Amino acid sequence: MKNLFMLAVASLLFVGCATVTRGANETVMINTTPSGAQVETDLGLSCTSTPCGLALPRKTGATLTISKPGCRTKTVEIKSIPSSEGSMYMAGNILLGGFIGSSVDAQTGAANDLKPNPATINLSC
Repeated sequence: MKNLFMLAVASLLFVGCATVTRGANETVMINTTPSGAQVETDLGLSCTSTPCGLALPRKTGATLTISKPGCRTKTVEIKSIPSSEGSMYMAGNILLGGFIGSSVDAQTGAANDLKPNPATINLSC
């Protein structure tokens, strides 16, 4: 009975492992050639001069619009993909009976990575 109690306590300690250790957002570094471009996302986030970093949600990713006067505007998609590291956390949740943890990680996207990161964009000027 004591072992069952300890297992239950351990399961609660590991609830949402990836969410706790990796977080729901990932900072994507954005580099452009030439530098000094403005970046806007479909999520309402922006930075005024590259290189820069934006904290984007791991669950959905984002679409970036990069512009600079005298250059063609470019659109780049930052995709959310399953991560090998995040998958290990998900597997740990499942093995330890952490259905709640697995659900939390899936809801936040913490088990995913954003690609490309860094995002390197060549603007046509």
